[in-house]
Amino acid sequence: MHSRLQAPEAEEAQMTPEEIFSLVRHDLMLVEQEFDRNASDASELVSEIARYLHEGGGKRVRPALLLLSSRMISGEASPSSIRMAAVMEMLHTATLVHDDIIDDARVRRGRASANAQWGNNKTVLIGDWLYMTAFDMSLRERNFDVLDVLTGMTRLMVEGEIIQLALVGNSHITEAEHLDIVRRKTACMFSACAEIGGIVAAADSEERHALARYGVSVGIAFQLVDDVLDFVSTEAKLGKPVANDLREGKLTLPLIYLMEEGSDQHREHGALARARAEAQRYADAAVESLSIFPPSSYRQALLSVPRFIIEREM
Repeated sequence: MHSRLQAPEAEEAQMTPEEIFSLVRHDLMLVEQEFDRNASDASELVSEIARYLHEGGGKRVRPALLLLSSRMISGEASPSSIRMAAVMEMLHTATLVHDDIIDDARVRRGRASANAQWGNNKTVLIGDWLYMTAFDMSLRERNFDVLDVLTGMTRLMVEGEIIQLALVGNSHITEAEHLDIVRRKTACMFSACAEIGGIVAAADSEERHALARYGVSVGIAFQLVDDVLDFVSTEAKLGKPVANDLREGKLTLPLIYLMEEGSDQHREHGALARARAEAQRYADAAVESLSIFPPSSYRQALLSVPRFIIEREM
């Protein structure tokens, strides 16, 4: 696979994270308002917990991908793209809530997790509320293509969680099995964000498929970098305990490589470098997926996202 990051036109991909997000900063403010408006319509306790979760921060990478994809196709952010970006942020928040309950996590984004604050019983229902509110918002779009993507994504994500739970403590997980879990649990949401951004902007079939491929590759690169950071970063930087996956009995790509190669320090560095190289390969594939689109500031931003992901805190 040839890296488009090294090609002449890759000079288009030299935007900083600040420049990327500046293109959709106003859109993201509207997304925040849309999220808060829907949370405010619920009961007091639901609103309180939903706001706590939403105010916990996060990079808003997923809604930004949807908005950038939509703007790359149509040149503007429509009310539908704002609503669907809020939907994706709501669904992402719901998955984090349920993940924290399953993992008995006490910290999320540098603060006490919702389950640590309110207990599992209330928090699992908040996750359900977020899911159903997101789908209620989506139904109002009256767009079957959007619903097809969302239902397919949700099914894959739940299956990925079940597959991962079945493999906890298994020291013989293969690279292919791990990547399958990554595609389901993480990459399919990135793919849905990019594709739905195209759908609401009236993208054609080729453009939709290209955006979906881009999102999958970005999502896998994102998770593989996360796997590496779980080894080399600090809790202050990650906003969650480091080596968390190892403590939970979940094998990630560096661990899989390490078990293949042995456990001395030299091999440990080799395993981390190999995992980084695999993340880079998917980042390059993401860039390649955008080759069908004409140059624009939004394409430039999307081309820059894989590099931003690869370089974060490394």
